[in-house]
Amino acid sequence: MAAVARRLGVAPATLRTWDRRYGLGPSDHTTGRHRKYAPLDVARLELMQRALLRGASSAEAAKYALASPVRAPLTAVPPSLTGGELDGGSAPAGGRGLKLQEANRRARGVGRAALAMDSAAVQALLADAIEADGVITTWDEVVRPVMAAIAARWEHSGAGVEVSHLVEECVLAAVVRATPVVAAPRNHRPVLLACMPDERHNLPLYPLAAVLAQRGVGVRQLGAALPADALASAVRRTAPAAVVLWAQLPRYADPGVVTALPRTRQQVRVFAGGPGWERGVVPQPAERINDLAAAADAVERAVC
Repeated sequence: MAAVARRLGVAPATLRTWDRRYGLGPSDHTTGRHRKYAPLDVARLELMQRALLRGASSAEAAKYALASPVRAPLTAVPPSLTGGELDGGSAPAGGRGLKLQEANRRARGVGRAALAMDSAAVQALLADAIEADGVITTWDEVVRPVMAAIAARWEHSGAGVEVSHLVEECVLAAVVRATPVVAAPRNHRPVLLACMPDERHNLPLYPLAAVLAQRGVGVRQLGAALPADALASAVRRTAPAAVVLWAQLPRYADPGVVTALPRTRQQVRVFAGGPGWERGVVPQPAERINDLAAAADAVERAVC
């Protein structure tokens, strides 16, 4: 059972619950505590797992798995899946669920796929969400709740760093795919998106770039931990219409970097984004921006 749990990315206790409540258990019982999963048993559980990743409830997923025709896989189930583990085997750290009760089905599906370390499923779910609801809604209602739940799980147990990294990479890939190339931007001067010096958390700048690009606004991404002198050089060389400076942590929200930006002949609108600025000082004439939708609107108004 523990081996099947690892394969699906759930806890053995979850498999016991599925067996007890829905009849999705091993078809071969032996003496003692060993329980054997036949290939068809595993195939049916994988059907249930796919339904869960798409946001179905446990009851809905079980009904789907039981009603759907299944075929044994072409390759035999490895010996480790046929009774070599005790029923009380330990679950992988990723098997425990995320607290996403108030999130929508898409977020729950992404959370389950993330804990299963199934990057293909995470990316497919994110692509579906972006196509159906757009980048802003996907970011606010799917990505942020999942990332917050992973962070809360880490704070509680110290586990899940690998899950967080996997989700970030999947989000980055999905958002980049949703970012069009702006060949003829509406703004004559570009928008620079950069992290503050030493700030390496640059993921939120990508959905902002995607939304602006979808609106025909030309942006130039300068990445994470941009040194102050490199930022100043980029401003001189590009004469941007706007600069967005991201700080995730308060220690990186340095007002001195903002005031030290070089002056250009034409006005440069400066926006300070990220939770790092929430309690810090945003020197004028820089403007504080908060959520993704408001940030995209503010930058668009400033440059178009």
